[in-house]
Amino acid sequence: MLRLRPYKLSDYKYILNWINDEIVFAQWCANKFTYPLTKEQMTNYYHNCEKRDDAWMMTALNEDGVPIGHLLMRSANYENETIHLSFVIVDSSIRGQGYGKEMISLVIKYAFDILKVKKVTLGVFDNNPSAHACYKSVGFIDENYHLSAFFYKNQKWGVHDMAICK
Repeated sequence: MLRLRPYKLSDYKYILNWINDEIVFAQWCANKFTYPLTKEQMTNYYHNCEKRDDAWMMTALNEDGVPIGHLLMRSANYENETIHLSFVIVDSSIRGQGYGKEMISLVIKYAFDILKVKKVTLGVFDNNPSAHACYKSVGFIDENYHLSAFFYKNQKWGVHDMAICK
């Protein structure tokens, strides 16, 4: 059973250990950070997020209270009743065991029941089929696909825009 809580500055040390591969890193942050991830980058990310009225960093905790997942809820638009998810990641040592699905389910519940939005959106790269399948498994649907939307080294990655509505 997972719990969801606001991100704490001390959570950075967990996230740093979850990303040991440059491609996984790029899939996670779309080059918004510099590889390898550092405490300083995470601290700046936190402080920049704290200045925004439309964004919240969240941490998923396992049954022992240990962080196992992270994401950013951003671009909250209460007029349109929408919010966007990004920077979604689960501890690399436990991926594929359903924790991502449970974390995203909790976030959807939080968005619908607490924030009272009616639509949650996210983007996922086409070279990340496990994440795409995870989002579909909790009810997200593909709304748009952008071929070659992101450039990573000599590669072009497509992006699936996904959404779930209440």
